[in-house]
Amino acid sequence: MTSSKSNYRFDVKDSFLGAQMLFVAFGALVLVPILTGLNSNVALFTAGVGTLIFQVVTRGKVPVFLASSFAFIAPISIGVQQWGIAATMSGLIAAGIFYVALSFLIRWQGSAVIEKVLPPVVTGPVIMVIGLILSPVAVKMATGMANPAAIIPKGTALTVSMAALATTVLVSLLGRGMLKLIPILCGIFVGYIVALFYGLVDFTPVKEAAWIAMPDFTFPEWNSQAVFFIVPVAIAPAIEHFGDILAIGGITGKDYLEDPGIENTMLGDGLATSFASLLGGPPNTTYSEVTGAVALTGAQNAGVMTWAAITAIVLAFVGKLGALLSTIPTPVMGGIMLLLFGAIMVVGLNALVKSGEDLMESRNLTIVALILVFGIGGMSVSAGQFTLQGIGLAGIFGVVLNLVLPRCRVDEE
Repeated sequence: MTSSKSNYRFDVKDSFLGAQMLFVAFGALVLVPILTGLNSNVALFTAGVGTLIFQVVTRGKVPVFLASSFAFIAPISIGVQQWGIAATMSGLIAAGIFYVALSFLIRWQGSAVIEKVLPPVVTGPVIMVIGLILSPVAVKMATGMANPAAIIPKGTALTVSMAALATTVLVSLLGRGMLKLIPILCGIFVGYIVALFYGLVDFTPVKEAAWIAMPDFTFPEWNSQAVFFIVPVAIAPAIEHFGDILAIGGITGKDYLEDPGIENTMLGDGLATSFASLLGGPPNTTYSEVTGAVALTGAQNAGVMTWAAITAIVLAFVGKLGALLSTIPTPVMGGIMLLLFGAIMVVGLNALVKSGEDLMESRNLTIVALILVFGIGGMSVSAGQFTLQGIGLAGIFGVVLNLVLPRCRVDEE
């Protein structure tokens, strides 16, 4: 492998390959706004611009695509219900600023400081909470009970949701080549076709939408409760960022932790997330699907991702695309969510297992147990108008416990 493959080149002939990279990311990209009530066209726009911001910060050295982060599905959903989209955006902007602060901490103290403050014994259970806390929502969606005002017969809903789920699982297990990289997109497609047969799809929004339209941007409103609720959630994807950068580095044969440096990749991620939230889009993260596509196609030139970003920005102004995405029936998404939320939980569990920590050791047991119970059980702490609960409380409490609890002598030997 020659180093020239990773040198940035922006060639017109790469435009189709860039569009293909966006296609790989598309299902996951639009899934987050569909589930959380955000606008899909805005998510496309902010993913495209966010990727370009990341490329500027990292000097075009890392061939990754940034788009909607699954880790924030739960807090966005809860935040939108409690405070509205505009207020929730203030919390997401703060999450981006948290990434930026981490990047400067790494620049000052080195990357080892993150492992000290956010070890797997904290991040693992926090990730598990993110997946488990929304599992009842996935079941309601899959069984047609998500919207009390428009309940879908359980048999019909389960037929649709299980078709979407089965397709996603089968494609992820048996798919080959590029097909294996788009299991979510395949699941949504099959579930949508089945839903059509049951008359669950209403094309009225598509008929009424304009072909070309400005994305429905939503600007943030300050809300301190949303900030303190959402920022701790950023702990988990911040740690995952290391894994994502290591993964793409393993494919290209480059040490991106050194050049452009993890402090710069984290900075780019944070700025992209804050920018997205300024316009009403979901937080950004590097996409493993696209990393897999890089391995499959050998497209190590980050200029390809520039074309993917440009394609996303252009599609953001296609009004009928967003309208079509809004017609996807709830059971279709519910089927996907049954797997997705469980998978997020398993990612957290895997982080704990890979750490090699003895979870029955008193200190570790205390931290993991309390994070899980506080997060899943709905523990809340209030002071006047301020309330900290759920994932936010669990994350902050876990970090504090890890910093203040003494280590057992056995660990020190």
